[in-house]
Parts: sequence; C-alpha cells; structure tokens
Amino acid sequence: MKGGDPYLRSLMRTISASEASGNRPYSLLYGGEQVNDLTHHPQKCVTIITGPNTGNCSTAAGRYQIINTTWYEIAPRYHPKPIQKMLWTNYSFEAEYQDTVVYRWLNDSRVWGVDIPKLLRQQKLNDVLRKLSPTWTSLGYGIETNSVSRSLPKIYQQILQEELQQNPEVKSTK
Repeated sequence: MKGGDPYLRSLMRTISASEASGNRPYSLLYGGEQVNDLTHHPQKCVTIITGPNTGNCSTAAGRYQIINTTWYEIAPRYHPKPIQKMLWTNYSFEAEYQDTVVYRWLNDSRVWGVDIPKLLRQQKLNDVLRKLSPTWTSLGYGIETNSVSRSLPKIYQQILQEELQQNPEVKSTK
C-alpha cells in the first residue's frame, strides 16, 4: 500500500506477518492454498485441523486472513469501488482493495472504541494488539497464537523504522 499513515501501514504489515506470511499473501487461503480469482472474497471453507476450533472450518483469506462474513460486513463501509449490478453489489478482493478496506477499518475509531493511530504513535502497540486480537487471533492475545506472535512487537518496530525512513516528515507524538 502506498500513502497513508506509516504507523497504520506498519501495523498492517505486522498483522500480515502473523496471519499470511509468504510469497502471495493476497491470494492465500487459511491452510495454505492459493486462489487465482480475487474478483470477490473466495468464501472457501477450509477445515481447521488444530487448535481450539478443530473440526470447524474457516473462510479466512487474503493478506489479513479476513473471513467472508467480516469482509461482507466491512467492505460496504470502506471499499472505494464497489461494482453495482442490478440489485447486487460486488466488492473486489484484489490486493489494493484488501489494503484499502483494512486501512480504513483500522482507522475508524468508532468501530474499535479507540484511536488506533494515536495509540501507535504513543507506543502502545500491546494495547492495540490486545484490542485487535479477537479479530486476528494470532496477535498474541487471542486463542490461536503462532510461532510469530511473541515476535510481533519487534517485527512492528523494524517495519515502523522502514516506514518512517520512507516518510521522514512524520514524527512520533507521545
């Protein structure tokens, strides 16, 4: 994603590091399969084989591993280019739209009950991760941590330094 708040972009990259690391994160399904059609959310239900939800299935997909019901809840609010066809609206799941929708969603303090960019600037990353962990369970405070979860604060700091170097005019406001 280009432009926007480097603190939010760093958070998005950190979420992706925990949820969908790999070569093609935008087309990644839960479990590791790749899809080619991103004209809409893939909606493929993959059986969960480990953890507290074993036996259920997940439709998590894309760079941020968004489940289909969440996508269809947030896309109407944040998607910049929905496609209207008669009485039906399509919200493309292409990479640029995954980024834009998640960026706008994370920036909406009414949804989260806190100002996430402000907390990030105040170096309260753990508060942010705790707030987001019901949505992204691998962030260290959820029910399904992974091998990356403990490293997320360090990963975030490294990514943030890269983002701030690319945008030297942005300063931290404590």
